[in-house]
Amino acid sequence: MTGKLDWDDLRYLLAVARAGRVSTAAKRLGVDHSTVIRRIGVLEEALGARLVDRGPTGYDLTDRGVTLVAAAEQMEGLALAALDELSGADAKVSGAVRIGAPDGFGTLFLAPRIGRLANLHPGLELQLIAMPRVFSLSKREADLAIGLSPPRSGRLVATKLTDYRLGLYGAKSYIALRGMPGAIEELPSHTFIGYIDDLLYTPELDYLAEIHPGIKASLRSAGLIAQLQSAKAGFGLCVLPHFAAAGEPSLVPVLPDKVGLIRSLWLLTHSDLKDLPRIRAVSRFLTEETRASRDLFLP
Repeated sequence: MTGKLDWDDLRYLLAVARAGRVSTAAKRLGVDHSTVIRRIGVLEEALGARLVDRGPTGYDLTDRGVTLVAAAEQMEGLALAALDELSGADAKVSGAVRIGAPDGFGTLFLAPRIGRLANLHPGLELQLIAMPRVFSLSKREADLAIGLSPPRSGRLVATKLTDYRLGLYGAKSYIALRGMPGAIEELPSHTFIGYIDDLLYTPELDYLAEIHPGIKASLRSAGLIAQLQSAKAGFGLCVLPHFAAAGEPSLVPVLPDKVGLIRSLWLLTHSDLKDLPRIRAVSRFLTEETRASRDLFLP
């Protein structure tokens, strides 16, 4: 270390690490672009080490930057926990919590139920991001995330919420036009709806070939909601979670005793945030709601 370290400068490094761009970090911090660059420069001078490199798509952390960000995140988590404890937050859960979830689970299951959580804790500011993607908790894209697999790296805590069943479904209008398949071997001759291969955000969603290698999707979408709507409209057959198809009277199961897949839902939390009262409250709600609906996920 070559100079005096100002701990407040760590906020600017964290913001750039999470945003990847100085302009985005500046907006989140409520300062201008030059201030972020200057404060990181002061931090690098104080430590005598380069912390970020300018890349073609933004700013990347150096090895020393990665080490410092990990330490800064631990400090941030401890500070947040101390503030919650000192403010009596255990008695009154409050603050913002951002939940990242796959579009199907977030839109069809969680959104209709999340009002109960708001009623339990009126001081919470709930942010639900329902999108077909993986959320980076280390970059604070979400405080809690629902994933289809446990993390392989990072300082994350994973809790399995439930397994869920998927089946093959088609609209009554499609079946009336094309007929009900009587065997798996007939499926390649039918029209299918599926995911866009190069936009699959997790391998757990690549399941058409698992049913029959000859199946090719005629309509592809990056998200479950679009696939569900297309299936309801009679475009073709579609693999859907039971929790998504169960409430749709226009859909009927296809070969239900021959086509059945199982996947899992995991609740992911950053280890630095897991003990905050607001995070604990939301985690408990998500766990209880999911497990109370076991018959919807595993009929």
